[in-house]
Formats: sequence, structure tokens, C-alpha cells
Amino acid sequence: QPLVSSSKWLQLHGLKRNKLSLSQILSQIGFQHRKDYVTTLGKLVASRYADGLFPQYKRAQDGSVYNLTAKKELILHFVDCLMGAIELYKQRMEWLTSESRQIFGVIQERCIVIVLDFGSVAPSEFDLCRDALSMVLVEQVTQIAKFNLIRAAQDLTKWQQKSTPVSDHTVKSAVTWLWKLDHMTAASHTSSAEALLEAMSDEAVSS
Repeated sequence: QPLVSSSKWLQLHGLKRNKLSLSQILSQIGFQHRKDYVTTLGKLVASRYADGLFPQYKRAQDGSVYNLTAKKELILHFVDCLMGAIELYKQRMEWLTSESRQIFGVIQERCIVIVLDFGSVAPSEFDLCRDALSMVLVEQVTQIAKFNLIRAAQDLTKWQQKSTPVSDHTVKSAVTWLWKLDHMTAASHTSSAEALLEAMSDEAVSS
């Protein structure tokens, strides 16, 4: 799936975009039972001619009442549309909470620098971190324009001197570099900040 934010995804696939929100459906399957103030009479007048003629639906949000006039076929059509929307939402949620996205979210920037700060993790955790980073490189970084990796340490280490265009070759090179890193390296209390500053100094990186 393309790396788009949930807000952009909803603009394309949301209920409102597809005229499936409750108010949109109600306007297509009936009409509102109104109680309006008539200025000439100086009082509220209710349209009672529909009482008993149609099934009615009362919205819990604002208490408005709708007279339902649609045939069964149209109601079932909306049921099918809503079931399809529910399935699409489920698929989106499963995608958002799987693989590299459950750790890194959905990368939306076109150019990124990933700062690696392993601290003093155990060897097994170090490998888990590298597994996760390899996953995000293969699954998400392959879909953007440029990237770089910087390791926070006393002697700051960079995969490339500046952000590099994404290709199969550069992603494989970055994964190989990642797995050649030493588990323990000397660190200082300022190494994390220095690595972040170095990442931000890349002119291609906006944030």
C-alpha cells in the first residue's frame, strides 16, 4: 500500500467521501420530521402528516427524527456498502499495526535520516533493533526518495556522508552496513544530540 497518512487515506476511503455517513444515508432514504417556528403564527408547528405513515428513526446525537421512505432494496444496498467500508477499515488497521509500521508508524517524508542510538542494549536486543531497522528499510524506505543512517556514538558513524537516492542497491548496501556495526562502541552523554544535529544539517531533510 502507498505510504499515506490516515487523514489522507480517509479523504479517499472515508464514509463521508463515499456518502456513507449517517446524515448522508438518512437524507437518501427518507426526510426529516420537522418542527419549525412559523413567524406569522408566532409558534412552533410540527409536520404531523407523516405520523404513522412511515417508520421513523430518531438520531441520538441531536434528537432529530427522520421518516424513512426508502424501499428495502435501497436499505440493503447501503448495508452492503457499509459492510464493505468496515472490511476496508479492518484491512487498514491491520496494515497500520503490522510489520515495521507498528514500530515506526507510516513514513510520509520523501527524505529521511534515521538516527541509531543503541545505548547499552544486550546483544540479543541489538539484533532485534537491527531486524526492525532492516524491515523498515525494505518495506518503507524503498518507497521514498532519499535516506541516510547515522549511528550515535563518541565517534559518530554515518552510512553515507549525505542523504542518498533510494534504489535496490542503496537499500541493500544500508542493510549490509547495519549488520556490520559493532555491538558496543564508546558513547558520550552528548552523542545522541550530536547525531540528531548531524541529521538535521543535511539540507535535503526538512524535519
